Amino acid sequence: MTFSLATNPPGGVVQASLDDEGQCITRVIKNKSKLICVGEAILASYKHDAYLKFLICNTICFIASLSIILFLVSGIPLNRPFPVWLLSIGMCITLTSLSLTYLFAANMVTPDSLWKSVDENAFGIALIVWVAIVSILAIILIVRLFVRVVYKCLK
Repeated sequence: MTFSLATNPPGGVVQASLDDEGQCITRVIKNKSKLICVGEAILASYKHDAYLKFLICNTICFIASLSIILFLVSGIPLNRPFPVWLLSIGMCITLTSLSLTYLFAANMVTPDSLWKSVDENAFGIALIVWVAIVSILAIILIVRLFVRVVYKCLK
């Protein structure tokens, strides 16, 4: 999913035809002159800050997913607490950044009139609930690993 979002971002990319002479055009966006080139994400120019947040979360999700896959195929034994803990934390990071990617993408492509009409901004509430659930799970995982390490040291 993350690879697909990077190569086909929300809002699409600037298209070109065979008879286009120039590969880039200058547009005035929010009283600033911006150079927009063929193949670049359209929303990166129009909603720079939101697109940057989207791209950061998408990249974190992509790298975390690849790390989990590498970890699983590397042959590290999963019958020990620490590798399972690392895998669990990696999944928390992956799923959280994936949910943030979704939120930022939905925000960029949804008209403001529709976004603001949702009572109490359901998207924000859903995000807060998700972060709370993941935080509680991460704290439980950290405490559980700490207790195991202390218990092992005291033996």
